[in-house]
Amino acid sequence: MSKFGQELIESMRQAADHARGRKIAGMRVSTVKMPDVKAIRRSLRMSQHNFAVTYRIPLSTLKNWEQGRRAPDAPAAAYLLAIKRRPKEVREAVAG
Repeated sequence: MSKFGQELIESMRQAADHARGRKIAGMRVSTVKMPDVKAIRRSLRMSQHNFAVTYRIPLSTLKNWEQGRRAPDAPAAAYLLAIKRRPKEVREAVAG
């Protein structure tokens, strides 16, 4: 078997171990804390509709996030954290 094939198999073993929760020496694991979408919106005293329109988030997406049916992906989580930290500036930026 080629060196590439061996490395590929080892990588797959490591991925399987990681998925099972086993720690792997030398492997870095990053976690992204998901923002509490409802708490962000409520802190701004906005309705779901106003928040969605203001920050250009589809209302159905916002509802799914708030009701736990879906979680924001990494770029959406970063956007929500920006809204949390600088709501006025983000609102002005997306207003065009």
